[in-house]
Amino acid sequence: MASSREPNCLTLPVSDRDHCQGSSIAKVTLVEYGDYQCPHCWAAQQIIPLIQQQLGEQIRFVFRHFPRSSLHPEAYHAAEAAEAAASQSKFWEMHSYLFHHQAQLADSDLVRYAIALCLNVDQFLAEMTSDCHMARVQEDIKSGIQSSVIKTPTFFINGIKHGDDDRLETLLEAVVKAERNC
Repeated sequence: MASSREPNCLTLPVSDRDHCQGSSIAKVTLVEYGDYQCPHCWAAQQIIPLIQQQLGEQIRFVFRHFPRSSLHPEAYHAAEAAEAAASQSKFWEMHSYLFHHQAQLADSDLVRYAIALCLNVDQFLAEMTSDCHMARVQEDIKSGIQSSVIKTPTFFINGIKHGDDDRLETLLEAVVKAERNC
């Protein structure tokens, strides 16, 4: 019997569990599996706002965690920090902070960022020390592996994996093409 999973397709559909920017009825959904210490993911963060600006209400951007701990030892804890900020409705603010400070992601740095974002630091620390967001990060990683993610960043445009082309300028072209084809 053939597998119901198609190669290079997003296996976990975008839902309310995801961190999204943009409308759920946008023509194009761009999903990124990323790592807060990955320099290529930092470069991608420079192009995402340009794509959002160009497509406006026609695009929804989704970020999922895919920390590559063997390469980036602080990335996993940074992902948990983003989730701890999300529990206080500040995911995107922490997301931005983590990328802008990706060379400084030690635990003490994460606490400084929580303070800078005016988070409830006691709650943030309690969540970070209890690993209560580990399951969420693991779910993202598992869905990435099931979707054939092997490196960061990896993008999916309307559920289809964007090629392994590392040139991020091709991403804009692919997203615009997807929007025109809808």
